[in-house]
Amino acid sequence: MSSILIVEDSPDNMKLFRTLLELKGHVVTGLANGDSLLRALDERAPDLVLMDIQLPGRDGYELLAEIRRSRRPQLRVVALTAHAMTGDQERALEAGFDGYISKPIDIRAFPAQIEHHLSQQSPDRPDVSSAERS
Repeated sequence: MSSILIVEDSPDNMKLFRTLLELKGHVVTGLANGDSLLRALDERAPDLVLMDIQLPGRDGYELLAEIRRSRRPQLRVVALTAHAMTGDQERALEAGFDGYISKPIDIRAFPAQIEHHLSQQSPDRPDVSSAERS
């Protein structure tokens, strides 16, 4: 059983993602915006974060930079987005997302995609906060 945070502003998408993941035994927490995500990460580290790139307030790229810079640099964060044009996946991966899943999702493939991301080792990123202290 894994702990997954989903940051998604569409209630319908959130319900679908939550249902699919809970059926696989995961503990899912849904969050509607980036500020909620940052507060949640101050309290605990989930096994995986699925984050929409287009969120109200700060977008997913800004949030990811904040997470990597000062919160939890090793956290696995997967872009979950309707940005599905040529180059969008590459942009997300270059920005530091650990994976990319386009919406609308394929409900048959989605659970396996999540299992794949959960099974991956956390990337070896420098701990920026400790590097800044030196």
